[in-house]
Amino acid sequence: MYFKKIGVVGGGTMGQGICEMLAAKGLDVLLLEETPEKLEQAYGLIESSLDKQLEKWAITKAEKKLILSKIQKVTHFAELSTCDMVIETISEDVQAKKEIFAQLDQVCPSHIILASNTSTLSLTEIAGLTKYPERVIGMHFIYPVSRIDLVEIIRGLKTSDDTFTETKRFVEEVVEKRGIMVYESPGFVTSRIICILINEALHVLGEGVASAEDIDDAMRVGYQFQYGPLEMADRFGLDSVLAALERMFREFGELKYRPSIVLKKMVRAGNLGVKSGEGFFKYDKDGDRI
Repeated sequence: MYFKKIGVVGGGTMGQGICEMLAAKGLDVLLLEETPEKLEQAYGLIESSLDKQLEKWAITKAEKKLILSKIQKVTHFAELSTCDMVIETISEDVQAKKEIFAQLDQVCPSHIILASNTSTLSLTEIAGLTKYPERVIGMHFIYPVSRIDLVEIIRGLKTSDDTFTETKRFVEEVVEKRGIMVYESPGFVTSRIICILINEALHVLGEGVASAEDIDDAMRVGYQFQYGPLEMADRFGLDSVLAALERMFREFGELKYRPSIVLKKMVRAGNLGVKSGEGFFKYDKDGDRI
């Protein structure tokens, strides 16, 4: 299969990062959001991301213009029928994802690969409402998309060998990232491990062992993490971390996955991290720490 045009469903943080990364690789990208307002907002945030790179001399004005020209805003699922692959990037809501895949299955010819950027959910369940479950696969990019050169490629129960082979080729040859094969399991590899780290950091914070800043410095400086576990949670979205932990707790039934009370309080208070401007730390509208 020749990959030239990729559809992206969902213009949140991950959707924006994936769109920008694909466009920078020279691919044509069709970005779909549920409302024109959300679509404009997502496009505007991609442009802001490029402006920040421009300020740092990481790209030129011509490169910014070229990347933006590769991203087309669309509002109807039928417009994705000409894509070579469609990547769904909405929030971790299995019912919402199933509805999206059912719609994609109706408008996209059977040869088009349908991928989900889910970090914890069952690909088998997501594919359950489709006529062609063999073309459904997980492709979990890790935040920040442009800087992390790893993608988890998750096989559902009915994912075909051809779908996996073509997806791995797309990841490694087209977007030039390392693809690892993961058999379906709650949290896969990366989310399962990192959520435990974040949850333990939350327990340490809740017990008053150290401040949020010192906990993050301990892991960032001491173990060369790009972000400490609490800032990492802020950037993932505290609501997303809570949902992932709750799902793994339900699936595995092990206490290590039981979400910290601190995390639940933060989510109840609406302090969700970067997306709300405040979590364990405060952030400006561009997502930089204040």
